[in-house]
Amino acid sequence: MSWVVAAFYKFVPLLDCVELRPVLLEYCQTQGIKGTILLAEEGINGTIAGSRQAINTVLAWLKSDPRLADLNHKESMTETSPFERMKVKVKREIVTLGKPEVNPGVQVGTYVIPEEWNALITDPEVTVIDTRNHYEVNIGTFQRAINPQTTSFREFPDYVQQLDPTQHKKVAMFCTGGIRCEKASAYLLSQGFQEVYHLQGGILKYLEEVPKDESLWQGECFVFDDRVSIRHGLEPGTYEMCRSCGYPLSEAEKASPDYEDGICCPHCTDSITPEKRDSPRKSCEKLP
Repeated sequence: MSWVVAAFYKFVPLLDCVELRPVLLEYCQTQGIKGTILLAEEGINGTIAGSRQAINTVLAWLKSDPRLADLNHKESMTETSPFERMKVKVKREIVTLGKPEVNPGVQVGTYVIPEEWNALITDPEVTVIDTRNHYEVNIGTFQRAINPQTTSFREFPDYVQQLDPTQHKKVAMFCTGGIRCEKASAYLLSQGFQEVYHLQGGILKYLEEVPKDESLWQGECFVFDDRVSIRHGLEPGTYEMCRSCGYPLSEAEKASPDYEDGICCPHCTDSITPEKRDSPRKSCEKLP
């Protein structure tokens, strides 16, 4: 069957998230759903995959909760399941900025729909920031976008301290699905920035709605599942994941002499131990 992949999030008080976890997990498993859903007192964040009917059923069940009645989601299709199992986790934050006091429900930046995004980021007065991690940025980003060189979203507040609200008067930010920018824009506003914009629906919505010949996106978009990356129209990308360090690998990187399938890649070959390098080979030698 074809798998429907649905991504969603919402910042809304879920003070019963601990009690909700086992109920939600059992319901998803009953429907044959796979993926990951994060719950916190600040809201919900998830990406799940299943049949058309199963996805519709689970989304309807979530929306039956008045707090999630207006839950929006984004969809794409894949021929194989991008997840191995279903997980529901309770976290302190549904996206970890390390600043739990930052509340997008109180203040958030100005949403910009994909059709209006190009005009914004080509404005020379606008500072364009990619809020994702460096390995995500490296395989694709928007023209003129700044790479903060973060290894995790927790480092983003440190990067913001390098910016001056009096010099960076207009800031436009983007991320994969929009959730990180909810937190990032709220944080910038709390730090005195006046005009803060973010791409509504994230890169995924932009790649879905903006024609390729009008696009300012360069490269592919990293996704946190077995597809690894996607392209315009949400088509599967060309990258694969290093099974040792988890870094997304291009065709050129897989052709490198430093790449050994399942053992190492150019990004981890210098750090891998001799024991780890030899263990997959030993396992293969035992096979009949």
